[in-house]
Amino acid sequence: MGLLAGSTIMLLTILWGSCVIVGKCDLSEDSTTIDSQDTKAFSLFGSGVSTDLQTSYAARIMAISVLPFIVVQIPQILKLQSGHRLTLLLGLIVAVLLLLTYCLYQIFQPWIQRRKLEYSRLKHVMSGLLKHAQMHTFGHLVDDDGTPNVSVIEKLFHKIDLDNDGKIGRGELQAFIVGVNFEDIELDTNLATDQVMADFDRSRNSSIEKGEFVDGVLRWLEEAKRVVAGSGAYSKKFMDDFHITTGEEHNALLDKHEDDGESIENPTWTCFKAISLLLLGTAMAAAFADPLVDAVHNFSSATSIPSFFISFIAMPLATNSSEAVSAIIFASRKKQRTLSLTFSEVYGGVTMNNTLCLAVFLALVYVRGLTWDFSSEVLVIFLVCIIMGLFTSFRTKFPLWTCFVAFLLYPLSLVLVYILDYKFGWS
Repeated sequence: MGLLAGSTIMLLTILWGSCVIVGKCDLSEDSTTIDSQDTKAFSLFGSGVSTDLQTSYAARIMAISVLPFIVVQIPQILKLQSGHRLTLLLGLIVAVLLLLTYCLYQIFQPWIQRRKLEYSRLKHVMSGLLKHAQMHTFGHLVDDDGTPNVSVIEKLFHKIDLDNDGKIGRGELQAFIVGVNFEDIELDTNLATDQVMADFDRSRNSSIEKGEFVDGVLRWLEEAKRVVAGSGAYSKKFMDDFHITTGEEHNALLDKHEDDGESIENPTWTCFKAISLLLLGTAMAAAFADPLVDAVHNFSSATSIPSFFISFIAMPLATNSSEAVSAIIFASRKKQRTLSLTFSEVYGGVTMNNTLCLAVFLALVYVRGLTWDFSSEVLVIFLVCIIMGLFTSFRTKFPLWTCFVAFLLYPLSLVLVYILDYKFGWS
């Protein structure tokens, strides 16, 4: 229970606040973030992040997912002497129903997958344009030491600027994109043109000026370096590696990878393999559960530190480290679409904690006839989820100062649990 509470609270406080700091961009006069522009340092009101409207829906779903916690606490809230096992069963049923509803929602309203697909499509268009430019421009876009060649980028600008008016219009950009051969994906050139225009046209005047074009290509090159950071030299092979990587990512999201036809030719085998992997993961989790609990208990006894605080603080940091690193790296790209995906994943992780993980926990407590006595933990989870849920459900722009709201909730949660357990006798 300490791990469940600690994981949920860490995601919504430390990780959420860190993503705001890492992903912050300059805010315009109307509080709109300017992608990839971070010149105002740590201005509490002049910099921040913004997400799309769908991300606020994910926050609302997360807030609703605390309902099972309320159900199981009904006897404590109403000070009932009986009905504890009934409310455990009701809480389990509610958690399972919410989990199934959430899964069905993801199937019939797959906006997170669509946004991932749109982003992967833009990255693949980006890699294709860079590869094409590398092959057809006078000189390499990147020198052998990895330094971008600005003069070559400017030559590319003049090549696309067909009427030589010093700016690239939508028609000129689309003509260039049409001339690039994207054999590995079906490309909607209109959509691709709109995405590239939105990414490059910072002045929002429906054209790309030379400075905007150079800045955009430089950002694309930095993005490509991050994607294939292990390739070493930034040369023609580096462009090819980036194009292959983005193509594989796009195909994986479409479930149309050319090297894997299982989803079409043999769906039975695909389902069997997926179920087998799930069962294997479940067996591994079950096998390591007892040693993990014993290790926490022994460490607690040796150090006289309450086991709850070990599982509340140390274990969530360990178990969520990979997810945290991935979220921070994604947020560091400083774009609204990547930040929207990052925060959506955070809210989705908390939702799964409040439904799937809680359902498993309640099932164990109910089947083995154990006592549900986690009032302080439930209260902390409820407060943090509701506060952050309400805070993020009705807004899409978060100035830098909002990260301190999240950060402060973490120590306050620890203090609240300590006071309730050790001063007021809750347990």
